[in-house]
Amino acid sequence: MTKPRKELRTEAVIHASAARIWEILMDFNSYANWNPFIFSINGKQAVGSTLTVKLQLPDGMGMTMRPKVIAVKDNQEFRWKGRLLIPGLFDGEHIFELRENNELSTTFIQRELFSGILVPLFRNLIDVKTRIGFEAMNKQLKDQAEKIT
Repeated sequence: MTKPRKELRTEAVIHASAARIWEILMDFNSYANWNPFIFSINGKQAVGSTLTVKLQLPDGMGMTMRPKVIAVKDNQEFRWKGRLLIPGLFDGEHIFELRENNELSTTFIQRELFSGILVPLFRNLIDVKTRIGFEAMNKQLKDQAEKIT
């Protein structure tokens, strides 16, 4: 029996270099100043490290997760994987990807790969509220990266 799966994917073209966007994404201490979705990340940006991630859904519901970092590729990808209680119940692999289009723009892709037996129960939360959160973060990241410093 295969576990139910679902992918949520959003993207934004940002008129900035991948290095500039990466700098903003990796500055966890500044998230509270600009990020309306993930307002806090604590931990090391190293594979195997455990993060404490606090996020806020559009309805005001807050969540705290403690995922493990599973990939760090400077200026390209940051990925973590978390779960609800036990593996296989409701797991999420969160991915930030940067694809440099040219020296003037980068496509920022924010994805989450959900799996586990509870995925069907959380479909509305994923499709509506989590998507709104991703899109709000993408917009603010774009605004931050495109600011002239």
